[in-house]
Amino acid sequence: QSQLVESGGGLVQAGGSLRLSCAASRSLFSFNEMGWYRQAPGKQRELVAGITSGGITNYADSVKGRFTISKDNAKNTVYLQMNSLKPEDTAVYYCRGRRIQTYYWGQGTQVTVSS
Repeated sequence: QSQLVESGGGLVQAGGSLRLSCAASRSLFSFNEMGWYRQAPGKQRELVAGITSGGITNYADSVKGRFTISKDNAKNTVYLQMNSLKPEDTAVYYCRGRRIQTYYWGQGTQVTVSS
């Protein structure tokens, strides 16, 4: 029933790596674009990385060079590889897909980076 389901979050030390997965219930080609967002306590949800159906990517300045968004169309899965993690990366990470004018959100996965 859920359109998007995230996994891969957890606790990691600063400087470590983590890979998040977002499994979609339908073909990724049915989405105009997919993205990863995050929300820390007391802060507004923000875009971390996005990827279009054609594979064009974009990143927030704060994660450029450290995070990589990718997708496996055969598995209907979007990934977020996070390297050189910092405590300020701590947040709930959400997968979002856009289909025309409809937005789909995953339930979120917690990422905690200890100093």
